[in-house]
Amino acid sequence: MREALFATPRPMPTRLVPVLAGGALILLALPVFALAGLSLRGWALAAVLWLAAQALGLLLSRVGAKGGSVAPAGVMGVGMMFRGVAVMIVAIAVATSNLEVGLSAAVLYAFAYTLELALSVVTYLSGEPH
Repeated sequence: MREALFATPRPMPTRLVPVLAGGALILLALPVFALAGLSLRGWALAAVLWLAAQALGLLLSRVGAKGGSVAPAGVMGVGMMFRGVAVMIVAIAVATSNLEVGLSAAVLYAFAYTLELALSVVTYLSGEPH
């Protein structure tokens, strides 16, 4: 049963719900940051990184959606891996000059990304197999 769950191809679901859930988490974190006395610059950095990563993901999905060649799919795959690396490079660079800002941005982004990933997997696996 378990092998069939992961081996059966399914149609690619829309990424709208997972992306909106991650964005909502970032928005809901603003009052938490404010009330807990955490760096609002860290929250702002996480929000900007989230928006930039989602914009890059949208651009890459449009490039990868073009059929007829393996190259666009390769560009999309490498680009999607690069998104996370680029975000963490920025967070680490900021953390070297301001630990609180960089660390709070990295942790918030990681929570939002984890929520997006979990919902993406659930929506994919809940789709009807081909």
